[in-house]
Amino acid sequence: MRLRRFAVVGGAAMVVVTTASLAGQARKILRTPWGDPDLQGNYTNLYEDGTPLERPDEFAGRTLNEVRGEELARLKEAVQERTINNFEGPIHAPNNWWQDALDLKRGSQAWFIVDPSDGKIPPMTAEGQRRAAVRAEARRTSGRGPADSFEDRSLYDRCITRGIPGSMMPAIYGNSYRIVQGPGYVAIQYEMIHETRVIPLETSAHVGKGIHMDMGDARGHWDGDTLVVETTNFKERSTYRNANADTLKLTERFTRIAPDKVRWSVTVDDPSTWTRPWTFSMPLTQNDKEPIQQYECHEGNYGLRNILSAARAEER
Repeated sequence: MRLRRFAVVGGAAMVVVTTASLAGQARKILRTPWGDPDLQGNYTNLYEDGTPLERPDEFAGRTLNEVRGEELARLKEAVQERTINNFEGPIHAPNNWWQDALDLKRGSQAWFIVDPSDGKIPPMTAEGQRRAAVRAEARRTSGRGPADSFEDRSLYDRCITRGIPGSMMPAIYGNSYRIVQGPGYVAIQYEMIHETRVIPLETSAHVGKGIHMDMGDARGHWDGDTLVVETTNFKERSTYRNANADTLKLTERFTRIAPDKVRWSVTVDDPSTWTRPWTFSMPLTQNDKEPIQQYECHEGNYGLRNILSAARAEER
């Protein structure tokens, strides 16, 4: 693209021709009327479903950037075929409606963890191992099975929460998200469970340590054109990967990398659970043709009832 600007030299108007690349134009950051980078819209990460969190052993010694092109395409095609077979096998439904939207071949990476470089979750600390062992032993000796009561099922099964960052991890359905902005605030709404996080920007410190929430207490700020969100004050029942609710801090970064894509990365920092912080990342694809749908998790939901009744039948 060629752009012209005018200059006056010695009383005469001259045309000065400069050149700007189309790529530079594409990277132009849209802004809200109050000047913040504009991230608003409907997003999905359905295409990343089936991607493992950690680097598979078959790729040992390789980086994400080294698994690209035809190799990545073959890998994603195999993931799509395996996913469809897993669902069609037990269901035996010849016309599954969800297949139309399941386009895992568009997945962009072979695994999610970007730090450490080996793509693996760091080892747990001795304290983290002890805490996990205590929980497992308490469960083993409780005298209760995995479905004796509704309280034995996960918060996800019970339609309470998927927590953070679980609420934005890709699954077989319900992968739509909506970002809405206002002066001083960003809100993120999740299709599945239908939770909404309201994130204050550039404001006060986190709430007191005596207050805990399933989605944590979020505070955001802009680092250039990147939205940085730090979340603490989790409830023990919904902490990510059984971390310590009192010491866990999640730092999310939302960066627009293309007109229709935002890179979402999460740094997990809990010194009482892991020997070092670790980070995973994936793209969110903006697609206004896939807005958030109603998610009446309890209305007409027989999943939990069927789980419990099946367990009673098995016992008999």
